[in-house]
This record gives sequence, structure tokens and C-alpha cells, in this order.
Amino acid sequence: MAHPVALPRSRAPRAERTRAAILAAAERLFAARGFDAARLEDVAAAVGIRRASIVYHFRDKAELYDAVLADAFGALRARLEAALLGEGAFATRIERAVSAWVDAVAERPSLARLLLREVADGTPARASRLAPHLPPFFALVDRALASPEVAAMRFEADPVAVASQIAGGTVFFVAAMPTLLPDGSFAPLEPARVEALRRELLGTVRKLFAGG
Repeated sequence: MAHPVALPRSRAPRAERTRAAILAAAERLFAARGFDAARLEDVAAAVGIRRASIVYHFRDKAELYDAVLADAFGALRARLEAALLGEGAFATRIERAVSAWVDAVAERPSLARLLLREVADGTPARASRLAPHLPPFFALVDRALASPEVAAMRFEADPVAVASQIAGGTVFFVAAMPTLLPDGSFAPLEPARVEALRRELLGTVRKLFAGG
């Protein structure tokens, strides 16, 4: 039985607090069930409101899902931007970005589940619903690469392959391994496991750089 989600306590108007609660509940349900199986009725029940109240904030399920993706991946992009465009050598900033990615997924594991579902559901005939939210990430990478330091660098590994290992490894570790291991005891978000994952990924990214 679904338990109502407590509305966030703040000085924000009630409509804003209700909208935030809808987004939080919808994110959990979309991550757990996928877009097709999640229902607005279930989101409303989780928040403790009527289904009609959701339509006041979001026209339909597609608009709600888009808002969930915008909120979740917008927050991720902000963290990566702070890491990639901050001070320090490029290699240092890349390592900070990897660490920020691990922290983001550990704090918000629905990111991993949403990504896994979008990749699994996407086909050549149907673009991923995440596609409209990806250009800011590509633009961020372009900004991070646009420096004489990077132009002069010699990479020891394929950057795309390394990025795939980091993103894919994290998503699979958090979203898939608890299901695949037979006894169901694997807890990827335990601090020790998160730190072990971080060390492994930082080791992977260091392979990018000459002498790393």
C-alpha cells in the first residue's frame, strides 16, 4: 500500500510545495516502473492528492515525465559544470567530475534507474525521451575541451570508451547489480561500496592521460 509523501515544509506557496512533492513521487515511480507502467493515479496516491490535482501542475503524464527528467538531469549537469569548469588542470577537473557523478548517483539513485530504462527502451525508430535534455551536457563537454591545454594533450585511451565505462559502470552497479545477484543482499549505496566504486572509476579515468 502506498504511503502518502509528506509535503516539503517551507515558506514556499502551497502550490509550489505540492508540485515538488509530485515531482519527487513521480521520479521514484518512473525509475521503478518505467514511463509506460507508471500511472498518474499512483503518483497522486503517493502524494496524498487526487489525480486531477496533478493535471493542475502537469498537462499529462508525458509532461510530468519531461519535468522529472529536466529536474533530475538539470541538477546533475549543474554539479558536473562546477567540477569541469572550475579551477585546476584538466586532468584534475575530470577527476572532480567523475567524483561528482558518483556522488550524484549515490545521493539520487533514480538517476541510474532512469538512465537504464531510457537506454533499454530507446530504439532507432523512437528517440529516447531523454534526448531533448542531452544537448546541455554536450555543450558542457565542448566548453571543458575548448582550451589550449586540452588541445596539446595526448590521450592514452579512447575518451569515449572511458566515458562509457564510467557512466555505464555506475548505472549498472547501482541499478542492475542488486537485481542480478541471487540473494538480494547487494547494497550498492553503502558508503564503503560507493567509495570502492569511486576508486575504481578514478583509476579508469587516469588511463586517459599520458603517464597516468
